[in-house]
Amino acid sequence: MHTKAKVVVVMPAYNAAKTLRMTYTELPHEVVDLVILVDDGSKDETIQIARELGLEIFVHDRNYGYGANQKTCYREALKAGADIIVMVHPDYQYDPTLLPEIILPIQEGKADVVLGSRLLAGNVMAQGMPWWKYISNRFLTWVENVTFGLHLAEYHTGYRAYRREALEAVNVDMNSDNFIFDQEIVAQFVNAGMRIAEVPVPTRYFAQASSASFLQSTRYGLSILAVTTRYWLHVNKFWRQRKFVSLKGRYVAENAKAARAKG
Repeated sequence: MHTKAKVVVVMPAYNAAKTLRMTYTELPHEVVDLVILVDDGSKDETIQIARELGLEIFVHDRNYGYGANQKTCYREALKAGADIIVMVHPDYQYDPTLLPEIILPIQEGKADVVLGSRLLAGNVMAQGMPWWKYISNRFLTWVENVTFGLHLAEYHTGYRAYRREALEAVNVDMNSDNFIFDQEIVAQFVNAGMRIAEVPVPTRYFAQASSASFLQSTRYGLSILAVTTRYWLHVNKFWRQRKFVSLKGRYVAENAKAARAKG
């Protein structure tokens, strides 16, 4: 690209008042053009703090879910003209200062999607990950690698960066409004032929950071198995699903039409 890519950070927020300020403060603002916060019906002072920080804020009238929050994040980032969209959780679990490393593979033209991997950043159990969560992570990652034909260290990270064209090529709105959204969008990227890279990111585990319970993690794991099963049935043409159909051709055609109109 001849011009600087516009980098937009999106923060899907829910009751993040205790950690939002320090997360925002540690962002490398010299490389970030805009920060968008989508509040999903918080009951604390998240919105007030976001206003004090001067963020661009979008507010859901109630708690619709993590996936629904991301849908709004990406829709508004694309409307704002983002070339690179980075999801940074405002709970301070992932290190905001690593954002330049997260977006570098996209800037260099080596990837369309970048996942910040905890499993590449040392001993995650020593960093505080519960043993049962580590074992389930390894098993589910193996299942997804087999299903998607990839060799990633993990898929279950909330620190991600996307090239604009990657988000435009998949049907984000058809995904779940809940936590399984993260795995559905990966399946869509794989089916659309997007290049996925990983960057090591250490993780913090503390009281204010988001952490799913054992029961929530169990439900999440079962949902991942359901997603991989549906994806396998789709790609093997046993059960075609619109959710996994790439929109890439449509966007290529629309962009070509727009280019001809400008010419």
